[in-house]
Amino acid sequence: MSTAATSAPAAAPAAPAAPSYRLRAALAYAMAAIVIGLTQGLAQNFVTTNVAQVAGDLGVTTTQATWLTVAFAAPRASMPILLIKIRAQYGLRRFAEIAIVIYLVVALGALTISDLRSALVMQFLAGMASAPLSSLAFMYMLEPLSPQWKMRLGLPVVMATVALGPSLARVISPALMADAGWNALHVMTLGMAAVSLALVYYLPLTSPPRQKVIAGLDLLSWALIAVGFGGLTVVFTMGAIYWWTAIPWLGWVLALSIAALTLAIVIELNRKTPLLDIRWLSTPAMLHLTVTLLIFRLILSEQSSGAPRMFQVLGVTQDQLVPIFTVISAGTVLGALALILFMTPRRVPQLHLVALALVAVGAWMDSHSTIDTRPAQMMLSQAMIAFAGSLFLAPAMMQGMISAIARGPNYILSFIVVFLSTQSLGGVMGSGLFLTFINHREALHVQLMREELTTADPLVLHEIAQRAAALAPQIADGAARRAQALSMIAQDATNQAYVMAYNDAYRLTALVAATALCLLILHLFRDWLAARLWPAAPPVAAPAEASAETSAAAAPAPDSEPAAPTPLPSR
Repeated sequence: MSTAATSAPAAAPAAPAAPSYRLRAALAYAMAAIVIGLTQGLAQNFVTTNVAQVAGDLGVTTTQATWLTVAFAAPRASMPILLIKIRAQYGLRRFAEIAIVIYLVVALGALTISDLRSALVMQFLAGMASAPLSSLAFMYMLEPLSPQWKMRLGLPVVMATVALGPSLARVISPALMADAGWNALHVMTLGMAAVSLALVYYLPLTSPPRQKVIAGLDLLSWALIAVGFGGLTVVFTMGAIYWWTAIPWLGWVLALSIAALTLAIVIELNRKTPLLDIRWLSTPAMLHLTVTLLIFRLILSEQSSGAPRMFQVLGVTQDQLVPIFTVISAGTVLGALALILFMTPRRVPQLHLVALALVAVGAWMDSHSTIDTRPAQMMLSQAMIAFAGSLFLAPAMMQGMISAIARGPNYILSFIVVFLSTQSLGGVMGSGLFLTFINHREALHVQLMREELTTADPLVLHEIAQRAAALAPQIADGAARRAQALSMIAQDATNQAYVMAYNDAYRLTALVAATALCLLILHLFRDWLAARLWPAAPPVAAPAEASAETSAAAAPAPDSEPAAPTPLPSR
């Protein structure tokens, strides 16, 4: 070997980066994750939280404008399944750059919306284009962290960032809509997409080796799953609005969804390398986790579909809701920060106990609402529920990831499908079922109140006389004053019936949360009793289990490949 070769600088080991430089790099990647996560969350919820205003801008009814939320949510439910394999086959760096460029183009195209038809097309494209952003947020948050902090720090923070979307959209929307209507929301989405594009190109992700993983049957299975998930989104979103039995096509869409998902399961059960491991997903442990995630997501619908709609019925404007949703956003963030201190695999049951207790108490507090209740009186209860959401979801995801990684990398995708489907479909199903329950109970309460409110009742006659007298300065005609007074009493009765229906829904939420809490306590007591009565010898597989937990902590993202060494910005 020549002297020049032996003394070449390239042969010398690279000097480790200074701690301050590595800290700056970690903060840069964390900020990129937060921006990308908020970009996706706000884009998804800007329309959902402003359906009435968007309907006015487009000149359509609120029911017609609700289809915009369906158009966005339908592809979001299934796209991550395919994107995981696309990322593995074509490279993480290329995936990130192309994904954010597509999203930017779609955000730019949204500025051309002129009617409902064009809005539906752009919302559908936006739902597809935004699907990679949540994955990118996870990867950017976990990329610079050491293995022991990926799950304990990165996972709670990034999940809180994604969960901030609904509440933060309600905080920001009123100021934007007041200035320029729906176009202001598109401009902000476009601006955040442009910032995300710059961050993705400036802060590259470390790409693992590419693998050819996409097979023809994968595309067929994904297409069937997309049809099934999309159909369920349509049915549970529009079922409570059109009413389930009033529109025949709702039944046909539901039947098509079930048939498509059934065919996908049949195909996957007969493949050597399935897209989803159905047999593992149907094991008792995974079924238990799936049901747990689904139930908790249904419970959290109390926050997204309960208080906002009740206040809308009571005449509270979007501007007046800003303080309570600011508090809800703060509760979500505080829950994530609390997890950094306490989240470990062994503490998952205890964290879930606290979360269920907070939801049960918060929902019970809300169940005492009246027509005079205003957002300030529900801030504490809603903050408790938001805090509980952070306490529950991140530990549940960590628990599922550990179980999947312990069996091998191929099981990670199956778990991700379970998690995403319970969150996306669970949110849609929870909102639809919650609204259905509200409508049913409201109709019942209205019927009961109409039976009580008759002109033969002296109290009712006295109330009519009082209101008619109060209207005398505005309405000269006595018959018109009496008719207006009757209309006001009927409206108050309707509002009271709605509030009573929401109280029933809050009590049901509290009951479900309390029941789940009791079942979890019984489950933990059974495990404790079994350990005391039949103590087992130290298991031989303990090192493997510890290794699985370490591997889970080293995973770069809950829907991506195993972690690569911590990179630094190359620019």
